[in-house]
Amino acid sequence: MKIETELRPGNRAVVRPSGQVDADSASDLKAALKQAADGGAERIAVDLEQVSFIDSSGLSALVSGLKLLRQKGGTLSLSCPRPQAMTALRLTMLDRVFGIFPSVEEALQKMDTPDL
Repeated sequence: MKIETELRPGNRAVVRPSGQVDADSASDLKAALKQAADGGAERIAVDLEQVSFIDSSGLSALVSGLKLLRQKGGTLSLSCPRPQAMTALRLTMLDRVFGIFPSVEEALQKMDTPDL
């Protein structure tokens, strides 16, 4: 798995994992989210467009990132999940926990909405 992090103005970041997010790579995603938060990002959009597969370990990494950001008064949203990722999010009911958006830009715009 490859991960790119793009810092944006206004204490925002976009984290873009690609490939499989599974037991072998979930710790890398968790570390990238922590690094972005430690670097000052309060609102992170995770772009799942290039994630071909995510398992429970990957979902756990996303939940860890969300918890970390919430402790700092921030939030984490997801964008562009592929069908397999969306199925995993629905089966675990995490689609009710995360804000999930069709684009990174919409995720970034909606992060200031109080319901997230």
